[in-house]
Amino acid sequence: MKPLDFEKPLDELYAKIDELRRLSAEGQVDLSDEIASIEKRAEKLRNEVFSNLTPHQILQIARHPNRPDTFGLSMLVFDDFVELHGDRQFRDDPSIVGGIAQLGTHRVMVIGHQKGHDTKEKIYRNFGMPHPEGYRKALRLMHMAEKFNMPIVTFIDTPGAYPGKEAEERGQSEAIARNLREMSGLSVPVITFVIGEGGSGGALGIAVSNRIYMLEYAVYSVISPEGCASILFRDADQANYAAEKLKITAGDISNLGIGDGVLKEPLGGAHNDWPHVSETIRSKINEDLKRYETMSPEEVFQERYDKFRSFGKFEDPVKA
Repeated sequence: MKPLDFEKPLDELYAKIDELRRLSAEGQVDLSDEIASIEKRAEKLRNEVFSNLTPHQILQIARHPNRPDTFGLSMLVFDDFVELHGDRQFRDDPSIVGGIAQLGTHRVMVIGHQKGHDTKEKIYRNFGMPHPEGYRKALRLMHMAEKFNMPIVTFIDTPGAYPGKEAEERGQSEAIARNLREMSGLSVPVITFVIGEGGSGGALGIAVSNRIYMLEYAVYSVISPEGCASILFRDADQANYAAEKLKITAGDISNLGIGDGVLKEPLGGAHNDWPHVSETIRSKINEDLKRYETMSPEEVFQERYDKFRSFGKFEDPVKA
């Protein structure tokens, strides 16, 4: 893959290492000391780069084409996964994937956005931007999960719900609003992982959850930095500034009390080691499922209600 802008100095060092290895193999020359020295420099630079990322750079990682996706994580995190299709009203929306999965002794319902990785799949998945039927499919699966007392796990990775004419004609806003209402009253726990880009109501439509976790280099925002810059500053080039002020990173979301935890990624991002990320998510789901086993449906509902009621901080202007 083409390196991200801030990774180019690293890419140059790794290219130099590859060249030295080739010369060493072809010329029967021992260049192991030089290779070790450059590898040490590359590792040091890698640590420096990824310990000082800006919000806009984190956004680039969150949008990486090889970022772990819902379908891949469903296969890696769970012992078994059976995909279910259709909203029983219009069609099956490929931008939202859902189905029943097995995790140890637990059956869970898995639902999440699916962006795609290459051009053909991205077009098929509509770049992870669901139509109304995607949200209605998700709600159908949530009701099924509630009927059979299955916890729900959702994966968030979308720039937002599809804003096209046909989506509006089929009731995009109503579909998302209904999901928000119905999810708030579910009697089974909902555990959400923001694995890439969490954009606006398109993300929230499957994220009214008891627990919300974010991967280290994921983002969560009411609008994309580019959209914010275009609206507020009439200049999309101000996206870097908007990304900083929007507080979109996992650390920001956790500090604001919206997220319940930040899951560490491999150095360089989750796209470099899917199995490691999968094991981290699996461990967190198991931990939460054990806790919810001891809670009644009423307690599960109340926890979710209290969580969303606690959002926001206010100051009394008179006292201030």
